[in-house]
Amino acid sequence: MNPRIRVLLVDDQPLVRAGLRVLMADTPDLEVAGEAGTGTEAVARARDLRPDVVVMDVRMPGMDGIEATRIVTAGPGAPRVLVLTTFDDDEYVYGALRSGASGFLVKDMALDDILAAIRVVAGGDALIAPGVTRRLIEEFAARPDPVRRPPRGLDGVTDREREVLTLVGRGLSNGEIAERLHISTATAKAHVARLFSKLDARDRVQLVILAYERGLAP
Repeated sequence: MNPRIRVLLVDDQPLVRAGLRVLMADTPDLEVAGEAGTGTEAVARARDLRPDVVVMDVRMPGMDGIEATRIVTAGPGAPRVLVLTTFDDDEYVYGALRSGASGFLVKDMALDDILAAIRVVAGGDALIAPGVTRRLIEEFAARPDPVRRPPRGLDGVTDREREVLTLVGRGLSNGEIAERLHISTATAKAHVARLFSKLDARDRVQLVILAYERGLAP
């Protein structure tokens, strides 16, 4: 039996945390490792509890979820972070993705989708709520970042890897990339893995962001 995924719930609204806690109580593969109501508390709890995944609210008093995400995801063995946002009006989600979050959850999304997102991220991938992936990334990439540094170059990236990065930026899965380039899914996955290493990308969300920043994705 696989070990349970340990989750830290971070939200300044106790009712939100309580709802997620109750939801996970009936889920055999997930457990609530702890809770936090502020960004500062989240950083301390993540350090002490070492959860697999942190479900992070954005708007909190004191340290917000963006800064907390930046601190929590720094260093080896860091937990994965899923940002909790209202999406349509929460501007902070874009900064949170740049700070190392592996994706986001919408507060009113289906409960099963929240659980699925936690599992996917815990497995080392990234997930943005189905149906809004491309919309979110396109809006994110189009927004000016007042502290954006010049993007790193693509030195060492092969022509084929550049093609793969372009397709990742368009939201295609490994299977779809394989079909488009007439290669096996395993080969597509290997190309993506090399891009992670060469571009120092934490996960697929960051590859999508990098593709947009380099002008490879429309």
